[in-house]
Amino acid sequence: QVQLVESGGGSVQAGGSLRLSCVASGRDFSSYTMAWFRQAPGTEREFVAYGSGTSSGYADSVKGRFTVSRDNAKNTVSMQMNSLKPSDTAVYYCAARMGPFRLARYAYDYWGQGTQVTVSS
Repeated sequence: QVQLVESGGGSVQAGGSLRLSCVASGRDFSSYTMAWFRQAPGTEREFVAYGSGTSSGYADSVKGRFTVSRDNAKNTVSMQMNSLKPSDTAVYYCAARMGPFRLARYAYDYWGQGTQVTVSS
């Protein structure tokens, strides 16, 4: 069983930055693909970014602005979000799955509680 706890959300103006972090409990953290999803009101939860042991990837909407990093020694994955836009406003979720990256949210077994990010214009 893995528990995920996110932190770092908040409110910023457009063009600002935030850093989200997700701490995982349990063992074998390095074997998990860690991903970030987000959900705005009235929309489906969508993929944002992932980091695995050997690779990372991003949705086109955040490429070049968001960066995922992980510290396996601390069971932590972080996402630096720069040049934030009002369209980035959403609840951001950390998710984990054992094995390689999968885009679909149903492929992830563990989810954090979510952290709100609000970007004002």
